[in-house]
Amino acid sequence: MSAKKAKLPPPAAIQPLSVDIRKLSRVGSRPRFLDYLVQLWDYRQFIFYDARARVQSGTRKDRLGSAWLLLNPVFNGLTYYFVFGLLLQTSHGIDNFVGYLVVGIFLFQFSAGAITSGARSIRNGKAVVQAFNFPRAALPLGANMREMLSAVPLILGMLLLIVIVPPAEKVSLLWLLTIPAVILQGIFNLGIGLILARVISKIHDVTHLLPFAIRAWMYGSAVFYSYERFVSDPTILAVMKFNPLFNVIDIVRSCVLYDRVPAWESWATLGVVALGALLVGFVFFWQGEESYGRD
Repeated sequence: MSAKKAKLPPPAAIQPLSVDIRKLSRVGSRPRFLDYLVQLWDYRQFIFYDARARVQSGTRKDRLGSAWLLLNPVFNGLTYYFVFGLLLQTSHGIDNFVGYLVVGIFLFQFSAGAITSGARSIRNGKAVVQAFNFPRAALPLGANMREMLSAVPLILGMLLLIVIVPPAEKVSLLWLLTIPAVILQGIFNLGIGLILARVISKIHDVTHLLPFAIRAWMYGSAVFYSYERFVSDPTILAVMKFNPLFNVIDIVRSCVLYDRVPAWESWATLGVVALGALLVGFVFFWQGEESYGRD
């Protein structure tokens, strides 16, 4: 070049930068419990809209679509009615056995689906857990939200069957008590789902045992028989009455079939067990926050 090279400016002096490492946090570290709950609240819209979208698309490939949400428990009810009501004659002494069975089957279907979905949510969402940083409880919470949304037509279909299938029951104001009972049932489902989600994330074999445990739970919840007829041992009876599924089924049956106010003991037991399961479930799941998706 004929021209003189342009003079470059002198390099800027390096300035020291002080960083307070006390304000830094490790990526993926477990936050404090209350901060964790706040993070979950920030994800509330995503959890709800994702749950609603999955409910709408869950049966899209089926010709009958969302009707299967109602048809599955109906067919289950018909099967149990044939086996237990007609063959084994467990219907003796039960007023409106059809309604009695419908309430038991539909409410059991709700709990079984919610607990199973919540329990498998971390394993099923392992790729998402490994790729993104978010509160992991959003997965079992979203799974239970999907089941809660699916339970709306399920419960409405249950009440419709009770009204139209002989002996048809009359609608009363007591039917409104079904709402808080199902909400408490959903809270219990979430708590158990959180506990099992952490367990299954570490011990996948529990997944194979879960259907047997849920089936045994159904048999112990007086879904298709009257406990007064078959249970006489006071210890077994006390255990059954502490069972939250038994209590929610008993509460709804009292309201919609027999037009009587449920006993306060049933409400107290259901409320204490449901809220206790939710608290234990959240704390237990939160303690394993840093371990999900690492195995």
